[in-house]
Amino acid sequence: MATRPRAKDGPPTGLGDIARDFVGEEAEPHYAGHRERLRERFVLGGPDAMPDYELLELVLFAAIPRRDVKPLAKALLAKFGSFAEVIAAPRERLIETEGIGEGVVAQLKIVEAAALRLSKTQLLGKPALASWAALLDYCRAAMARGLREEFRVLFLDRKNILIADEVQSAGTIDHTPVYPREIVKRALELGASALILVHNHPSGDPTPSRADIEMTREIQAAAKPLRIAVHDHLVIGRSGHASFKSLGLL
Repeated sequence: MATRPRAKDGPPTGLGDIARDFVGEEAEPHYAGHRERLRERFVLGGPDAMPDYELLELVLFAAIPRRDVKPLAKALLAKFGSFAEVIAAPRERLIETEGIGEGVVAQLKIVEAAALRLSKTQLLGKPALASWAALLDYCRAAMARGLREEFRVLFLDRKNILIADEVQSAGTIDHTPVYPREIVKRALELGASALILVHNHPSGDPTPSRADIEMTREIQAAAKPLRIAVHDHLVIGRSGHASFKSLGLL
């Protein structure tokens, strides 16, 4: 609907003029100042000065530039439990949450990838057996929440320095194919002298299965003639991990 023009200093002549006079010529949304305050607090106090929902808000800002993201941050935390659980949650579960689109999923996965890349960088080139706690933390972060089984091999040199970390195969919720000869072949290509095997149990229970035990023995049998040691086989679950070496299975 058209309205009459108003004089420069005269009274309002239409509803749009009345609204602008009431809220200001260029009113900002209520969350604009909130975003700047959060960023300032993060810069001055660091992440430890912020609760999980505020740190998550900062991550969501990039994916949702023009909306109050606090309700979404709190909804994600209510569903998954913590900041770490949110960014590591599988895409399939994230997308179920109202208000979550592919842009938000991508932003969360970027943060997760950055965290894993940093953790992996801190392990590469260092003695794996002397950095066991950090190695376990990395494996849990990378694999504990997966919806499918994944088989990973950590390749070590003669001084047990971690020289490579590779996912060899991925499968279903309770099975992944493993090829001992391919693992040994890759170890020779990398010049590795020892291996740490790692796979996850999406069920959450890290207890090794009979198939896990038999497969580990097959890898040992293939590696031994070439003087490649298998230091351990770790099974990662949401409730913890199991070590073949600690269980006396190696």
